[in-house]
Amino acid sequence: MTAPRPRVVIVGGGTAGWMTAAAFARSLGGRCQLTLVESDEIGTIGVGEASIPNLIEFNRALGLDENEFLRETGGSFKLGIEFVNWGALGERYIHGFGQLGAAAQGLPFHHFWLRGRQQGCATELGDYALNTAAPRAARFMRARPDMAGSPLAELALRFHFDASRYAAFLRRYAEGRGVVRLEGRVSQVTRRAEGGIAAIELANGHRIDGDFFIDCSGQRGLLIQQTLQAGFEDWRHWLPCDRALAVPSSAAEPLLPMTRATAHSAGWQWRIPLQHRIGNGHVYAGAFMPDDEAAALLLAHLDTAPLAEPRLIHFRTGRARQFWMDNCVAVGLSSGFLEPLESTSIHLIHMAVARILDFFPQGDLAHPDPADIAEYNALTAREYDNIRDFLVLHYKLTRREDSEFWRYCRAMPVPDTLQRKLDLFAANGRVIRHSDELFAETSWVQVMLGQGLMPRGHHPFADQLSEPELRDYLDHVRQVIQRCVQAMPDHTDYLRSQGALAA
Repeated sequence: MTAPRPRVVIVGGGTAGWMTAAAFARSLGGRCQLTLVESDEIGTIGVGEASIPNLIEFNRALGLDENEFLRETGGSFKLGIEFVNWGALGERYIHGFGQLGAAAQGLPFHHFWLRGRQQGCATELGDYALNTAAPRAARFMRARPDMAGSPLAELALRFHFDASRYAAFLRRYAEGRGVVRLEGRVSQVTRRAEGGIAAIELANGHRIDGDFFIDCSGQRGLLIQQTLQAGFEDWRHWLPCDRALAVPSSAAEPLLPMTRATAHSAGWQWRIPLQHRIGNGHVYAGAFMPDDEAAALLLAHLDTAPLAEPRLIHFRTGRARQFWMDNCVAVGLSSGFLEPLESTSIHLIHMAVARILDFFPQGDLAHPDPADIAEYNALTAREYDNIRDFLVLHYKLTRREDSEFWRYCRAMPVPDTLQRKLDLFAANGRVIRHSDELFAETSWVQVMLGQGLMPRGHHPFADQLSEPELRDYLDHVRQVIQRCVQAMPDHTDYLRSQGALAA
């Protein structure tokens, strides 16, 4: 007699649920019985419309065609994020992905730029990176590995996409590979006597027994928080925004390959350009601005006509104290919420799914090894903490004093791990990272310099170039970037040429 297949139950759909279902269907094949439970009555947040690199890896691991993904989701490419009014009113910079300048003398480029700035021969930092220069001109192309030595060979790309369409796209993929979707609202969770979860029951009376449960129920954390009481670390004293208003508006040209984050008096506004619309939202702190004022501010700063009324979303920044307990693990917003300032939500979903598969229980799914659970929790907590520090950096490193909100952010104490990075960079422009941190050295450099933290010094090896050599070096890097931008096609034209535009 054939032994019954282990039962994996995913509670919740949306981006987190269907990314999990698709990855499990691809990786586990017919080894497990995969069931996803979701209710059409429960809405999803659906504001995560921009990604960082790992979505490319995730889609490739599923065998998805990138141009089809863009067509199906109304997607576009993303080379960076433009920050407006963060350091001070009227200032702007781009956090570009990928390479910044060109290293020399064994040093990162920014040390030479710092010296050049002191000597008056350096222009703005964004002139020296393709990922910052190209989006300002609405230019884009995929990397050209055949052009070794050129910045075009290493062009780093990300995506903008419609999260709801992406979830639907993955649902078709997962169901085509054996995932069973059940419609219904969970009314009761049955726990096992020895700990963990035995089953869930839907409002229609249907009971679903399982061996391994994945909580993708969003911020309510139906399994990990409400049932298993994992606990929560509240980070609102460092990330004070606690709500967002989201609204789509009509599409616009040119189709810029970058996200824009514009700081307002009590938070910031996102602008994410898609093929068929622009995604907009205002993330703000309710303690510093009432909802009606926040909505009016959002609508007043749209580039195009709104397509709906603004939708209010409440959230609490922080993370679960435990992400995996017994036979239940949280994925997505049930594990924590970090506001979408640097587009990390999709990354955290992908990393959770990949890490679960890495630690997938051997043998009895219902009783995972405690050592695996402990290591999973430690790795995931460290990842959240590292991302938290990078987000807090944007709020702390401001010179604005025009509102109570920004005065609070400027004066607030920050985690010791972040303060050490700030002190080290302020001294001599050094950035020290742990090897598993998400954000690269160039990301930290661009945000810190972009928001006005100019180091007192630079690495002494940057002084080995004579003044004429330094000037020629900086001019050469800038001119190469300019020529590369001129060689790139218009973003929309490129999408069309690749068959990536939706019909």
